Amino acid sequence: MTLREGDGNPMASPKEATMPCPIHAVAYDAERGELVLLDQTLIPWEEKYLRLDRVDAMVEAIRALRVRGAPAIGVAAGYGLCAVARHSQASTVQQLEQELDAAAVALGVARPTAINLMHAVARMRQALTGGAANARALIAALEKAAHKLYAEELAASALMGKHAFKLFHDGDGVITHCNTGALAAPGAGTALGTVLYATRRGMKLHVYADETRPLLQGGRLTTWECLHQNIPCTLITDSMAAVVLKEGKVQIAVVGADRIAANGDTANKIGTYGLAVLCKVHRVPFYVVAPTSTVDLTLDDGRAIPIEQRSGDEVRGAFGARWAPAEVAVYSPAFDVTPAKLISGIVTERGLVRPPYRNGLRLACKK
Repeated sequence: MTLREGDGNPMASPKEATMPCPIHAVAYDAERGELVLLDQTLIPWEEKYLRLDRVDAMVEAIRALRVRGAPAIGVAAGYGLCAVARHSQASTVQQLEQELDAAAVALGVARPTAINLMHAVARMRQALTGGAANARALIAALEKAAHKLYAEELAASALMGKHAFKLFHDGDGVITHCNTGALAAPGAGTALGTVLYATRRGMKLHVYADETRPLLQGGRLTTWECLHQNIPCTLITDSMAAVVLKEGKVQIAVVGADRIAANGDTANKIGTYGLAVLCKVHRVPFYVVAPTSTVDLTLDDGRAIPIEQRSGDEVRGAFGARWAPAEVAVYSPAFDVTPAKLISGIVTERGLVRPPYRNGLRLACKK
């Protein structure tokens, strides 16, 4: 079966169960050989887990934002290849390698902006070149590589929280954009994960969540996470951010990233650039929080970051409703690029990088 649905949180691994976050957006059922995803298009109305074992269903899940967030889709691709391998009908290891290589290519181009997806697929393809003697050995190598990807992102989440802790002050209002918590990355997440880390250590923070048009990831997902994690939260429309900043309700902004160029220019969900400009005007520090798997040192600056164009129907309406004429032209980039000059600092699992960013990011990305 290509896709199965099931309610309830799948069993977490023992290591994952020790993390201070009960939300698991991506998992791997090793017994059944299935990629397990919490369908984020249904939140907050319904919590439903999807079980996938075919690459076409996985590509659809990534493109349709059933799984989203740069680190999460990278991990999903890794575990997805494991599921494809486990359910393959290939008769020889060579045929299996060819099938998996084609699946890796399809997953790698499912969304063009988030570099984590390409990094994850490249690492999984390395496991295909190990000269496995048989299918069982090849599957074992793939699962080992995917588990390592997951473990690295899980550890990065905790470390980013630790490094960002000193940026917050008790009583701060924190503005966020899109969703950057456990739904977007293993563990507690990236930007929202740093807020969780601080509040779990007794700091009193209040999140102001941009609703994030056009698909409302802030309104649907970030507020849902904050309620689950007992983090004080107020939802605002994107157009209210300027007033909230002007009124002094916010002392710091933290956002995630889908790709960071060598000079620090950062691609993130559409609307992030506008928020950064507003923070600059109102003298509110603006921080990017992302693992080094999001950094792309091959791109000199943000002008070279590919920006995904989404369907106009996502702007004309959403979730079964339409509020604009079907014939109206729509411009719908999924991301924008915030220039490095507007960013106060970039938090990775290896520490806080201050401007200028080239040397700091290069050092942070060294293994």
